[in-house]
Amino acid sequence: MDVSWTLWALTIFGLIALISVDFFIGRKPHDVSTKEAGIWTVVWIALAVLFGLGLLVFGESQASGEFFAGFVTEKSLSVDNLFVFILIMAKFSVPSHLQQRVLLIGVLIALVLRAIFIAAGAAVIANFSWVFYIFGAFLIYTAWKLIQEARADEDEEEWEENRLLKSVERRFGVADRYHGTKLFIQKNGKRVLTPLMVVMLAIGTTDVLFALDSIPAIFGLTQDPYIVFTANAFALMGLRQLYFLIGGLLKKLVHLSYGLSVILGFIGVKLVLHALHESGVHVPEISIAFSLAVIGGVLVITTITSLMATRKQAAAESVEQAKSDDENVGAEK
Repeated sequence: MDVSWTLWALTIFGLIALISVDFFIGRKPHDVSTKEAGIWTVVWIALAVLFGLGLLVFGESQASGEFFAGFVTEKSLSVDNLFVFILIMAKFSVPSHLQQRVLLIGVLIALVLRAIFIAAGAAVIANFSWVFYIFGAFLIYTAWKLIQEARADEDEEEWEENRLLKSVERRFGVADRYHGTKLFIQKNGKRVLTPLMVVMLAIGTTDVLFALDSIPAIFGLTQDPYIVFTANAFALMGLRQLYFLIGGLLKKLVHLSYGLSVILGFIGVKLVLHALHESGVHVPEISIAFSLAVIGGVLVITTITSLMATRKQAAAESVEQAKSDDENVGAEK
């Protein structure tokens, strides 16, 4: 897709306007209700759909299909990332009324860092087509690793601060408590970070680690930097509301990691086939329509099987609890 600098500028301006509206609406710290989160989740998804349809009407069907495939993939990977965001919030004991501000700034930091990643990835791909082999192999490895982690079935997870965050804390110092929405305070004549600033940096920089698999994944669906950037932007923009909407439901998506591993493995194979094709080897290439069907199908199946598994587990726990209660009553008699 041939994208002019004018279109790039208008797109970035539009995203900044949307971010400003989002910030204005959430400028006052408050506990986000399920209703509020649900409404804004629908709004962000609707905006993404409208953008994709706009590409279809004013651009081309290929670009529209690539955007939707990339958006769905990035959105599904982002849902998995919410597990870690919940761990970070718990680690820093973030007050509930400040969590929406943390996510807003944290996601904004993540969007800027991802834009840098996307620009670097596009430059590498433009000059070195063999990088598709590396991207494909990395995604297949990541898929295998996800399956291993899911099979390990670790009940207790703990988030550890990365080196960058630790160095920032040592350099500037951190206050011992939250000070409303302040990011810095004066302590003993020295300007130090508040815990709110630290957790914002934690959300933003941790997302960079997630980008190590999500960016190669979307480049496996499209090599158009404009599509890659906008799909990432729309997937991240609604992440804050999605956090409050399905935060309590995440534990029910017990098969999500398996579904994501299938998607990443599929895209990894697609990248390898594309690299072979670019090298002159006659191999079949996977169309974007088939990719979208596979991604959507895997997510639907994963959601259904997850809900069935959690319902079965809840029923089994209910039976065990009933037996335990009966035994306690019998012992009392």
